[in-house]
Amino acid sequence: MTEYLTKETFFEKVFNYEKNQEWKFEGELPCIIDFYADWCGPCKMVAPILEELSEEYKGRINIYKVDTEAEQELAAAFGIRSIPSLLFCPKDDQPQMAMGALPKQTFKQVIEDVLLAKADA
Repeated sequence: MTEYLTKETFFEKVFNYEKNQEWKFEGELPCIIDFYADWCGPCKMVAPILEELSEEYKGRINIYKVDTEAEQELAAAFGIRSIPSLLFCPKDDQPQMAMGALPKQTFKQVIEDVLLAKADA
């Protein structure tokens, strides 16, 4: 199940950019962060795919959502200019950003290649 993040929960579960200059991942599991808005058509297309992936990769990755309207400071901190924007955060490496609505197969490829997580067989 995807989880909605505020600035405070983002600091706890992903990265506290006010405390750290360098990227320091705070989470237990690699994650995907979906920067979205309720009015965004492509965001609505991505939402059910992310729900499916959160089940398929349960216990291996976390999937978070950040409402760019409600969390404007968070969106600005990551330079979000178009949505959906997806931030892939591996546990021990630099995060990678992808823009636009990706097909499920592309998500799976990135999850396995960047986040190094495998789906249930």
